[in-house]
Amino acid sequence: MTRTDELGDVPGGRRRTVLISGASIAGPALAFWLNRYGFAVTVVEKAGALREGGYPIDVRGTALDVVRRMGILPRLRDAHIDLRRLTFLDEDGAEVASLAPNSVTGGVAGADLEIRRGALADALYAAVRDDVEFLFDDSIDTLDQHRHGADVTFRRGGSRTFDLVVGADGLHSHTRGLVFGPEERFHRYLGYCFAGFTLPNTFGLVRETTLWNAPGRAAVLYAVGDGGDVHGFLTFARPQPPLGAFRDPESQRDLVEGVFADAGWEVPGMLAAMRTADDLFFDVVSQIRMPRWADGRVALVGDAAYASSFLTGQGSSLALVGAYMLAGSLAAERDHTAAFAAYERDSRTFVTLNQDLVGTGDALLFPTTARALEERNDLLRGLAATPPAAEGRPAHGALVLPEFTPTAALSSGRTDV
Repeated sequence: MTRTDELGDVPGGRRRTVLISGASIAGPALAFWLNRYGFAVTVVEKAGALREGGYPIDVRGTALDVVRRMGILPRLRDAHIDLRRLTFLDEDGAEVASLAPNSVTGGVAGADLEIRRGALADALYAAVRDDVEFLFDDSIDTLDQHRHGADVTFRRGGSRTFDLVVGADGLHSHTRGLVFGPEERFHRYLGYCFAGFTLPNTFGLVRETTLWNAPGRAAVLYAVGDGGDVHGFLTFARPQPPLGAFRDPESQRDLVEGVFADAGWEVPGMLAAMRTADDLFFDVVSQIRMPRWADGRVALVGDAAYASSFLTGQGSSLALVGAYMLAGSLAAERDHTAAFAAYERDSRTFVTLNQDLVGTGDALLFPTTARALEERNDLLRGLAATPPAAEGRPAHGALVLPEFTPTAALSSGRTDV
């Protein structure tokens, strides 16, 4: 990728500088577009390197147009998992229904992408690594805004001044905490906790997912290939988030084991695998809902601003679309205040529509009562007899990507905008 020539350095001026915190999905995607528009971009990431592998994620609707415009769609098509079957089991392990995954996700067969999170991160990084500065194993320590920029000190030492700072550092965003305040102001707990880990595929699963349900509890085995490991998930309803468990992995394991102690099917083996797993990830199912996504010279994008939860299947798609919209707004407007306002004005309806899909997700995947579970099972049996819809959920493609026209202010050398 090369920068747009007319937006590069000009005599007596400099390109505007942007620091992005986070190098998962939203961060590199934003870096790609900002670099294309002529900004000088630095990405800081607390991990020592890109995170490889990871559970599968979906790219649908408007987000497909984003990756097409980035030129990485063919690479992502090659990495597509092509999940073939989603099987639901009752509490005794008997099959309730076996469906095409799109029947439940609302996706479009042959159009949507399902890939490992690491494969998407690798493709985004490869598209921009030669043109953008990456600082791994580091993070923002302090951030002080003023009229002419934002002074940042880094955890590993040193300080720099940037024109703008963007938090793309996820659900538990450190950048958001520094600028907007504690997470609990914006955190919307959806009533579930989950533990994710990998375990050997001794189940004969091939590019398929099996989901066992009891009221308020679910166990999932997710095979992205035809051998090796599978992703295991244990999810359960809880009225209040177990805040104490977040400080201690052993407490997390004890909590999950207690909830699933009497469960049948393959759950006992999953609990044993969880006990020794070195990649256990425990969290609550939640969203971030904020009244505004920018403050002064700092903006948020992706999960940091509007996490949708895995119940919607739209987290990565919102990150990709949000990155495109934020970068384009910054390129098209002469000052960052107007740009941030345009980004929110033109993106919020799309974000809200997709966050609101959560109601459909929890009803299908995690019913909390015996009656709700039986009603869900009746619905699934009906879906099994109905061909998947040819079009995805309207929310997935509710935003048509605009074309942005960059302004000359990008390379004017002004630092007071």
